[in-house]
Amino acid sequence: MPEPYVTALIDTYNHERFIEEAVESVLRQNLTPGEMEVLVVDDGSTDHTLEIVRRFGPRVRVLQKANGGQASAFNAGIPEARGEIIAFLDGDDWWAPGKLAAVVAAFDANPRAGLVGHGIAVVDSRGQRYDEVPREGSRFRITSRRDAKMFRTRRGFLGTSRMAYRRDTLRQIGLVPETSRFEADEYLFTLAAFLSEVVILREALTFYRVHGANLFQAAGGSREGERAKQQVLAALAQSLSAKLNELNVPKDISRIIVECVQGEADVLRLSLDSGYPWETISAEWIVYRALHSDASLAQHLFSFFRLLPALLMPSATYYRWRGSLANSAAYQNLRQKFFPFPVPRHVKRQERKE
Repeated sequence: MPEPYVTALIDTYNHERFIEEAVESVLRQNLTPGEMEVLVVDDGSTDHTLEIVRRFGPRVRVLQKANGGQASAFNAGIPEARGEIIAFLDGDDWWAPGKLAAVVAAFDANPRAGLVGHGIAVVDSRGQRYDEVPREGSRFRITSRRDAKMFRTRRGFLGTSRMAYRRDTLRQIGLVPETSRFEADEYLFTLAAFLSEVVILREALTFYRVHGANLFQAAGGSREGERAKQQVLAALAQSLSAKLNELNVPKDISRIIVECVQGEADVLRLSLDSGYPWETISAEWIVYRALHSDASLAQHLFSFFRLLPALLMPSATYYRWRGSLANSAAYQNLRQKFFPFPVPRHVKRQERKE
């Protein structure tokens, strides 16, 4: 039996409400069964996810494992994938029609590409949708500080349900550290950008579902969840730093990549455990510079003034104050009217009415 050209690898955990739509969106792709295999890695679901997946019969291969998180699901599934191209999908998201055809065409047109990403359609629990796509397609590989800074602003187009790899690129990366119960996708796509070219397509080819149980989003819903998110991000920064050192990446380039992840971990640590004002300023500046360096002058000034109280407060006190302020209706109205959250210049965001 010939090997399929594409493996659609779906990682899932307790997605009984969503997994049917995810699998069906893959089976509706315009590739024949001989061109594509569907592999579902069930990460120890305790609901009816596995039962639903098995209803699809022989067209879907199922790999069941004990719960261990996203990295462990990737580590179990990737060696089982037979396709030359491996396209990932979270079990609570779904693909647009033609997604795989566009990705395959991009790989075929770019022999040096090891990773293809694209825009995304974000859908909330009320069915409201907005598309977030790059204003122009791009192709790059991280070989300089400039490339690293560009990657840092475009990583949002490379998350799990957007990323597809050549199998050889994943082989070069190797196992994902299993401390990444989530954010394992960032470990993979960051290293892929050093090992091969990355192509980012302009189309929104994945629907990202926002709901109460998104692993990364839900982790912020409680103090315990914030602690788990902080530990995962800190471990990710450490493992990326070690791997980039192993790949002999120059320190100044490695620092640009790692400092953003470490900055996000530090912000969470300071909000939980507190710290000195200078630590708050440093962590906030690193994250802001990485994510919003091209914001308008008014946005820069707004962020500067919002940070001034941090000079006078312990970190945890400052973050409690900022959280209370953010929940204020008056503040929300003021911000929406005069200082809406900045959208990077390379990103086009468009509201859609379904």
